[in-house]
Amino acid sequence: MHYMGAPLSIRFDPELLARLRRRAQALPGATVSGLAQRLVDEGLRQAEHPGVTFKDGPTGRRAALVTGPDLWEVIKTLRELDERGPRAVEAAAELLNLPVAKVRTALRYYLDYREEIDAEIEQADAESRAAEEADQAQLRLLA
Repeated sequence: MHYMGAPLSIRFDPELLARLRRRAQALPGATVSGLAQRLVDEGLRQAEHPGVTFKDGPTGRRAALVTGPDLWEVIKTLRELDERGPRAVEAAAELLNLPVAKVRTALRYYLDYREEIDAEIEQADAESRAAEEADQAQLRLLA
């Protein structure tokens, strides 16, 4: 769904605006206002969820733990465990070699951005299935 955003007049320091324009020009398809909106959104999310950062990758921007995996990976691991409740957090931390506090950070973020993380998990699962099917097809050709 596309919606028209509410206008906001904001004055940037000239050097900051020049940096923002250079960065937008370096990103394919980016606009200055779109980049500014993304950066404000990510900054607010990071302020609301200390320990979370954002990374670029083959599937686009995604939330991740600072010095850790993408948040979708943590949530997927939690879902796949046989453990439930507090023991699930401990088991995921052990499996991912993370402190329990980082798994809790991922879980808190997920509670606020569930649809976004669920979509990233679905995308990763679809890519995994496609890669597995391609591997199987190659093996059949070689048989």
